[in-house]
Amino acid sequence: MVLSRVSNAWLVLLFVGIAVASVFGGNASKNVSSASLSLGELGDKLQTCKVVQQLNDEKLASSAETSTVTSKIFAALFPGSPAVNALLATLYISGPPNFLLALCPPNIDPASLSVMVAFAVGGLLGDTLFHLLPEIFVGEASPEHVSFVLVEPNRNLLLGVAIMVGFMTFVAMDKGLRIATGGEGHDHGHGGHSHEQLDQAKATSTAMEASGKASGKEAKNRKKGKNGTKSAELERKGEREISPSVKLGGYLNLIADFTHNITDGLAMSASFYASPTIGATTTVAVFFHEIPHEVGDFALLIQSGFSKRVAMGAQFVTALGALLGTLIGIAVQEFGGGSADSNSISMTGGIWGTSLTYGDLLLPFTAGTFLYVGTVAVIPELLETGPNKAQEFRKMVVQFAAIAVGAGIMLYISWD
Repeated sequence: MVLSRVSNAWLVLLFVGIAVASVFGGNASKNVSSASLSLGELGDKLQTCKVVQQLNDEKLASSAETSTVTSKIFAALFPGSPAVNALLATLYISGPPNFLLALCPPNIDPASLSVMVAFAVGGLLGDTLFHLLPEIFVGEASPEHVSFVLVEPNRNLLLGVAIMVGFMTFVAMDKGLRIATGGEGHDHGHGGHSHEQLDQAKATSTAMEASGKASGKEAKNRKKGKNGTKSAELERKGEREISPSVKLGGYLNLIADFTHNITDGLAMSASFYASPTIGATTTVAVFFHEIPHEVGDFALLIQSGFSKRVAMGAQFVTALGALLGTLIGIAVQEFGGGSADSNSISMTGGIWGTSLTYGDLLLPFTAGTFLYVGTVAVIPELLETGPNKAQEFRKMVVQFAAIAVGAGIMLYISWD
């Protein structure tokens, strides 16, 4: 009897131990499986929650059934895959602005583009603040269901680092250009170098022209055909002479423009791989920025001694940088992991134990470059004032209105 009771007690303890082990083991396996889930899988599990399903029903009931005019236009302009749409966007931002150069007079003053520059500032900052940064840190909402954000501090830190790297890349490029040109930098607003360099080019040509005219008058007074012919040749030669620093500035501007266009191409690929809406709005912002940028660069090349045809050809070559940047961005997204891949890896299976892939860093990098172009590279030009206070005040009002219109367009496009 005693032995049977002892054996029964051991059996009871054994079953209790097995039950406890199974409970703890099941919880551990659940914890392990939850940690190994990707963000996309976690989102799918959340969609099975009754509260989330009610929110989905309310969202579908309140959503508009008809498409807006802008969405129809974007669907017609960008009908393909992210890679195809990025290439189409590169064609849109590079082609028309370069063709417009054929209509520009050779003596156009970049300072006359201040209103267009202000409009471009509003578009760039609006796209960065209304579209890119929210997409980077929060993501884009789905039209079919509600979305939730899982806060990852280390992920957010790496995204911030990528934004800073993009910003500082343009700081380094601009600083290096200023060192190479002796103080003049690459201006993304008016598309050229500083006004001092432009004034230097104008002063040089004006001085040469005045010298030629004086020689011509002197020759006419002497009434010697030979001297008159010689003076005319000197006049034509003098008008062609441009100081070496201005010529160097023109060539360095082409290099800087080519590099800048590469970042535009990276922006096209990164934004379309993020979402079609982000890609479309980024295309609009870059397009409005490229018009004054290309025209200003064209004016600088003319003042640097380029003929109109050669300047247009040089601008076309620099536009190929956007295509190169787009192809690089597509390659990074396809082979380095894009936003689609980040939804399929575990929360700790990406860069430095986060859910990030290398493709996810392209969009914050381009956002950093946009912040630099829209602030440091352009706003100092808008802050320049002249002696006429009333005229400068009216000019300021027009510029602020242009900034508001540019930002308002970006807000209208993204408003749901």
